[in-house]
Amino acid sequence: MALNTQAKQEIINKHQTHGTDTGSAEVQVAMLSERITQLSKHLQSNLHDFSSRQGLLKMIGQRKRLLSYVKSKSLNRYNALVSKLGLRG
Repeated sequence: MALNTQAKQEIINKHQTHGTDTGSAEVQVAMLSERITQLSKHLQSNLHDFSSRQGLLKMIGQRKRLLSYVKSKSLNRYNALVSKLGLRG
């Protein structure tokens, strides 16, 4: 359930902090959120795909760790990211 190159580039362009930013925490969280959304849709129609479910839980944990990192560095960046992605509520 990987993202294709075009989808990745759109996410990077939307969430990058400067022109050459491709791996900041904000970009990583946005990519993980997109992959989580795709995998959640897959699991709704494939209820017995337990290995994908395990991967989904790992991705959710990784996103949670990245979000806590952003929150510890800058609360303003965290709030902007959460509101832009529509997380937490």
